[in-house]
Amino acid sequence: MDLKTYIRDVPDFPKPGINFKDFTPLLADPASLALSVELMANPFRGKGIEMVVGAESRGFIFGIAIAQALSVGFVPIRKPGKLPRSVRGVDYALEYGSDRLEIHSDALHPGMRCLLVDDLLATGGTMAAACELTRLSGALIAGIAVLIELTFLQGRTGLQRYGADVHSVLKY
Repeated sequence: MDLKTYIRDVPDFPKPGINFKDFTPLLADPASLALSVELMANPFRGKGIEMVVGAESRGFIFGIAIAQALSVGFVPIRKPGKLPRSVRGVDYALEYGSDRLEIHSDALHPGMRCLLVDDLLATGGTMAAACELTRLSGALIAGIAVLIELTFLQGRTGLQRYGADVHSVLKY
């Protein structure tokens, strides 16, 4: 099955010059969705993953499914003001702007082996912020899994400082 046939290009979204990779057709097809989750989870089976961490909002889609596939829990990283208890936050740059992510202060524990998950790796800003929040929690970044990597933006390069294996299913 060629998963790329389920990815649509949407030019000039969310702003001119951005070629958005729309994976919603992949989500609508049970076989391609199941395969995507397995291809993202499989490299991390038997690696001692204790928690999956996913960034709002599309990281939730794959993160929860991968957590279930690995029989571990899931921790959401959210945009500001969405979490009800004490949080720690990190500001970061996007491919097309800037934002902030937050995590509950007690969500991860020192030494906990975490797999960070998102739908897309572009410039690496969102994933670097997720890595930084994980690191600030004292947890270990055991791996990073994304469905789509835009290799020409070299986001993987900025994640090298975290020393984690970066696994992408589809590369453009």
